[in-house]
Amino acid sequence: MRSRITVLIVDDSAVVRQVATSVLSREPGIEVMGAAADPIFAMERMKSAWPDVIVLDVEMPRMDGLTFLRKIMAERPTPVVICSSLTTKGADTTMQALAAGAVGIVMKPGIGVRRFLIEDAAADLIHAVKAAAMANVKRLKAAPAILPVTAKLSADAILDAGIHAMAQTTERIVAIGTSTGGTQALEHVLTVLPRVSPGIVIVQHMPEKFTASFAERLDGLCAIEVREAKTGDRVTPGLALIAPGGRHMLLKRSGAQYHVDIVDGPLVNRHRPSVDVLFRSVAKCAGRNAVGVIMTGMGDDGARGLKEMHDAGSYTVAQDEASCVVYGMPREAVKLGAVASSVPLSGIAPAILAHAPVSV
Repeated sequence: MRSRITVLIVDDSAVVRQVATSVLSREPGIEVMGAAADPIFAMERMKSAWPDVIVLDVEMPRMDGLTFLRKIMAERPTPVVICSSLTTKGADTTMQALAAGAVGIVMKPGIGVRRFLIEDAAADLIHAVKAAAMANVKRLKAAPAILPVTAKLSADAILDAGIHAMAQTTERIVAIGTSTGGTQALEHVLTVLPRVSPGIVIVQHMPEKFTASFAERLDGLCAIEVREAKTGDRVTPGLALIAPGGRHMLLKRSGAQYHVDIVDGPLVNRHRPSVDVLFRSVAKCAGRNAVGVIMTGMGDDGARGLKEMHDAGSYTVAQDEASCVVYGMPREAVKLGAVASSVPLSGIAPAILAHAPVSV
């Protein structure tokens, strides 16, 4: 086991390089081995020593970050955290980077970088690097939120009391929760589902502003419709709703119909959106009418919620260790006895279709 995580920072902003180096160097267990102004300089630096994690800007002169990322993933897959702007162009490019193998995102505003990184997002950057260091590099090659340290709240902080699931009905829904490595894993699962599939609600740990681009990308690839969720959206067959970054998503029921509610609130398990919030609302509203799926990700968000779904009669599935980029969230769910079946990534879509049939 490595004693320290070595990090290479690649960004054309001298301020970002300086501040990110300062933030990471103060963290025990992390060593910044260097900072490069562009990928050309980075490749020269990597000839003498290869980093455990690369923190990478996407818009740089001489060679852009996306080209560099694809080159790294083709030649020597390495965990990469994207340092992205909040612009529409930045979000679109970041989606391409995640599809190409990046495992995390840290937001970079257009102004106030020094204050942003020091005062607001130091913990985000540290958490992203630590999560990336745990990534299964083999899984990164196979598949072309990072949050401040706060009190760890449970989903009770968001959920309403007094909601109960209906008896079994003909309409089924699927709830999916994932984090590090989840963008690629979700693409794998959703793109193989047929147009006639159960309604799906998804929490993917992702910063604000990026989920809309992520949903749009998936919608262009999938037979089913995929979109970022809004309050009041019905959960219907052939539709997948992705929780917006920075807000929680809950399942609600009106008669025999299900819809989602998008709410503000505190971080739950240090995440917003939280998988636990979604899963526990599904347990309360849908019970045995639901399938719960927990996939690759660092930490334990979703484990207790999946246990509630399991105890309420839902069929529960975990992605197996061999196919996870980070086997954290599924491991914790298995340890709690929340999982009926652990399957490889390729087995998740078949499990969904087998246990959540759609009436036609």
